[in-house]
Amino acid sequence: MTNSIYIDKIQGEENLSTNLTQTFHISTYGCQMNEEDSEKISGMLKRIGYSNTEVKEDADIIIFNTCCVRENAENKVFGNLGQLKKLKEERPNLIIAICGCMMQQKGMADKVLKTFPFVDIIFGTHNSYKFPEYLDRVQKDGVQVKEIINKEDGIVEGLPIDRKSDLKAFVTIMYGCNNFCTYCVVPYVRGRERSRKPEDIVKEVEELISQGYKEITVLGQNVNSYGKDLNDGMSFAKLLRTLNEVKGLERIRFMSSHPKDLTDDVILAIKECDKVCEQVHLPVQSGSSAILKSMNRHYTREQYIELAKKIKAEIPEVSITTDIIVGFPGETDEDFEDTLELVKEVEYDSAFTFIYSRRNHTPADRMENQIPEEIKHERFNRLVKTLNEIVERKNKTYENKTVEVFVEGTSKNQESRLTGRTRNGRLVNFEGSKDSIGKLINVNITKAGSFSLTGEECK
Repeated sequence: MTNSIYIDKIQGEENLSTNLTQTFHISTYGCQMNEEDSEKISGMLKRIGYSNTEVKEDADIIIFNTCCVRENAENKVFGNLGQLKKLKEERPNLIIAICGCMMQQKGMADKVLKTFPFVDIIFGTHNSYKFPEYLDRVQKDGVQVKEIINKEDGIVEGLPIDRKSDLKAFVTIMYGCNNFCTYCVVPYVRGRERSRKPEDIVKEVEELISQGYKEITVLGQNVNSYGKDLNDGMSFAKLLRTLNEVKGLERIRFMSSHPKDLTDDVILAIKECDKVCEQVHLPVQSGSSAILKSMNRHYTREQYIELAKKIKAEIPEVSITTDIIVGFPGETDEDFEDTLELVKEVEYDSAFTFIYSRRNHTPADRMENQIPEEIKHERFNRLVKTLNEIVERKNKTYENKTVEVFVEGTSKNQESRLTGRTRNGRLVNFEGSKDSIGKLINVNITKAGSFSLTGEECK
């Protein structure tokens, strides 16, 4: 069973008054887990007196929270670091820190320091809670800090979290992954699966409700594995039912699920719990059984399709979303056609699509039959076209319907409009009263597009 480490004091709180004029900027790359990690780093810095600035060049501390799932994310970090060299020369007291999954990779921290020796602090995924300590050492002793811990050491509880929204929140329920898909670096940089104690999760959610939050998204690399390491009979399905009883909570979402671990108990919990939204993110990655085996996914094309059918049969109005990788090593034209046919059969409500990116130290990187870039891109374009046609057709069925929407705020593209999501995750932009922000309301859908719905608030 994983140990929990409870934090009640952040190093640097004694310097609160000194730090009040100091600012920080965090650039976050990658998934929702990284976003929540950045919220914790921001929370710690605000606790000790710093304030956030959106203008990177004005900050006294610049932090890059990195991702290594795809090469493109790494290249962005290198490019942005290069741009900071001149700023560091002009402002020697500027502190530059890099953290996250990219730093956890073998040899990466040393590579960064060799290429960008002006970086002050490097730390990984297992010790972000120590950032105020590292900052204190740099400021007081003028040293450069690099600390990468290669083995996870319990779960840290009690860190302050500076959430981006005051209506909906991410709540991590577990860390790490045990699946070792052959293309993925996550088990190497995030460690083995560790579940938070259910009482700690419930406490966090109850605190959120007391602050006015209405919706939570529970996070894990594979939420269906939640509880397996707790030895108390707790499971993900039981956790959903427990959270469903929290008073004041309006909606519960979750991601991500691994198809091999999505049990009937979880499907029934989604069906029977009135606060759990009818949306299942179910990454398929490929529609070819041969490629799935090569990916080490532990299910076949046929098993996945049957699971999708069962979810749709049990849960009315459910939306199923997915992740798909194109151009995995050895993917033939027939394998890709299998993926297209699966997409047409399942009829996804949305999808995150990726061109396979080689990652150092993964089995897939060592595989022969790497696919040429031009073939990857041609397949990718065909996949996106097929998906968009399906999504737009499904969205069209919502025209002239009335749907329940949780109003999250004003639309990014049009301040005069409001924006929110349906229970099954569809984005809705609509005309309505700003008094509705933070409420569940009914919206009449007047128009549907590939990526969102448009409507009017029902009077």
